[in-house]
Amino acid sequence: MTRKWVLAAAALIALLAGCGKEGTPPPKGPQPSALPSYQVRDAAGLTGSPTLDAARARGHLVVGAKEDQPYLGEKNPATGEYSGFDIEIAKMVGADLGFAPDRIEFRTIASANRETALQNGQVDYYVGTYTINDNRKKLVGFAGPYYLAGQSLLVRGNDDTIHGPQDLNGKKVCSAAGSTPYQRIQKQYPDVQLIGYDTYSACVDNLITGQVDAVTTDNTILMGYAAKVPDELKVVGPLFSQEPYGIGTPKDDTVLRGALNDALAHHEENGDWKRAYDATLGLSGVPAPAPPPIDRY
Repeated sequence: MTRKWVLAAAALIALLAGCGKEGTPPPKGPQPSALPSYQVRDAAGLTGSPTLDAARARGHLVVGAKEDQPYLGEKNPATGEYSGFDIEIAKMVGADLGFAPDRIEFRTIASANRETALQNGQVDYYVGTYTINDNRKKLVGFAGPYYLAGQSLLVRGNDDTIHGPQDLNGKKVCSAAGSTPYQRIQKQYPDVQLIGYDTYSACVDNLITGQVDAVTTDNTILMGYAAKVPDELKVVGPLFSQEPYGIGTPKDDTVLRGALNDALAHHEENGDWKRAYDATLGLSGVPAPAPPPIDRY
């Protein structure tokens, strides 16, 4: 490993593992621009949701999120603040429920624990690259989708051997345990040496240091990592899935689900959705797509 790689790996590991300190140089790549603000609505007339009743009683929302996905859901290790497109989605719909951004507590929940967190009331709703599928609908509810992603691959910048999933046989591939991308590789590509961690940042750490050959998950997540260190990492190959992102809710709270769908539609129509994308995930260089149709099941 060259000295350049050692230094790059150390810098990215410090960033992604959340061990930055005050005075640490800023990460490479574009930095978030000015974010939109969201008008808080009077939601007193919104009744019949046990989740909202509990949030009002405690005085704030508790929202599940990711903390290691650049420009999607990322936690600043120095300030503890969360930022990214998913965080903005959580804030804009929260405003329509009557909660200003300073009345939202974000709580990091790993992919494998999302359903449990919603079922046990640890979070009121969850916004964190959460793919809607039929199996999950048996356990939780979903508002949205609010974004359509697709599975892809992240490799080192000097790797010319991997161009798509057809090149993964015998390779060490990392993803978040319990995630949809992890399950897809496990089922469709049995000759891959699949490695699972709680976080994608751990996967990227291992990619940088050469312990795995690729990281696989949704292209949105990988775009963020590549944008942080564009000289060291790259996204390769075509998308090989469709991943509709939804807002996870307690399964039986249909009032909350309906209110969140209304909020998404409102903010897509007034331009907040695109402004939030442009200020976060759009910094990766990929223009904002059209939001997918909301599924009001």
